[in-house]
Amino acid sequence: MARQERAIRTRDSILEAMASLFIEVGYEAATIAALVERTGLTRGALYFHFPTKEAMAHGVLARAVTREGIIPQTYKLQEWVDLGLLLAHRLPREPMLRAAVQLSVDPRARSLFGTRWPDWIDVGRDLLVEAKRRGELLPHAVPEEIARLTVGAWTGVQLVTEALPDRLGLAEEISRLYQLILPNVASVGVLAKLDASPYRAERLLTSQQQAS
Repeated sequence: MARQERAIRTRDSILEAMASLFIEVGYEAATIAALVERTGLTRGALYFHFPTKEAMAHGVLARAVTREGIIPQTYKLQEWVDLGLLLAHRLPREPMLRAAVQLSVDPRARSLFGTRWPDWIDVGRDLLVEAKRRGELLPHAVPEEIARLTVGAWTGVQLVTEALPDRLGLAEEISRLYQLILPNVASVGVLAKLDASPYRAERLLTSQQQAS
């Protein structure tokens, strides 16, 4: 058991180091030689866990879609908002998530591995379908369309925010995005009870830590 746990920790440390390289230099320029230098592991140890750089990229992308931090709420629409707010809060703090987004927008990497955007769309759609069933959405609101367009808008906001010289906070910008979207999709009675504050994600994570 101890050996298995050690192997898992080693795999995680390799992925975290490679994720940082992807962020710093991009997929093409990230090399095994640089990874060896960064981790202190031998090539043999690296290849034992991941036979190729491509396998490492797949490993990073596999960590991208997560509902970590989501707490069941009275409204499924609130859980859907929380999904985007939590990701915005975590992305600047977690290299693995940042690297997954970077791989998704890198043309070369995307041609090799695809993206996890369809998976994010599916997660959001499932929450929105349930919200629709409960009467939380306006009659014209189509869950699949909302999920797809929001993932596209979320990604665009993240890329633009990162590129702007004044480096606006991602959590604040994503909060504004949801404040624009919600009046067009949420039923009137539900809209007033939703929280899209940029500080909500931090509060959710803090409450979970205190509970545990």
